[in-house]
Amino acid sequence: MPNAFNTHVTNQSTIHPQAWERATQVKLLVLDVDGVLTNGQVFFGHDGKEALKAFDIQDGLGIKLLEQCGIATAIITGRNSKMVLARCDELGIKHVFMGVDNKAIALEELLKRTQLTSNDCAVMGDDWPDLPMMKHAALRVCPAQGHTAVQEYAHFTTSRAGGYGAVREVCDLILKAQHRYEELLSQARG
Repeated sequence: MPNAFNTHVTNQSTIHPQAWERATQVKLLVLDVDGVLTNGQVFFGHDGKEALKAFDIQDGLGIKLLEQCGIATAIITGRNSKMVLARCDELGIKHVFMGVDNKAIALEELLKRTQLTSNDCAVMGDDWPDLPMMKHAALRVCPAQGHTAVQEYAHFTTSRAGGYGAVREVCDLILKAQHRYEELLSQARG
């Protein structure tokens, strides 16, 4: 059963007040990859190496919009992937931790590097290995298909699944809470 902080959203206007309040303070969004930026499927080629990952274009724009507003983004993932490095390079994500066994330690190192605190941080994860780093975030987010234990721990569960626009929902939440969304949308409209 979801806790009092958790909300399952069916449209962008019904966001739990606790998640909204926490989003107003975010200066850093930390993302897992598989199950958050991708749908969690891993494809292997005939050589046994990872062959393919699919990323959502709307997620990418959301990340770029955050960066444009001075909100840093970072990746902390348990897997190593050249495709993830290429996507991070394309999006301008400067803080990338791959092959991480203990994500909480990686987050601690990231916070030191950026001179931020856990109060400045939002973390989005979908499964048990993400829980230790989520523990140290002011805003904990889970995609719609995330494991039940992670959804129960999250302040906000997106209506979209990982790899299908879930990250964009979080980016939009942060931008709206910080009163930047309408300005950016107005610029996009020309």
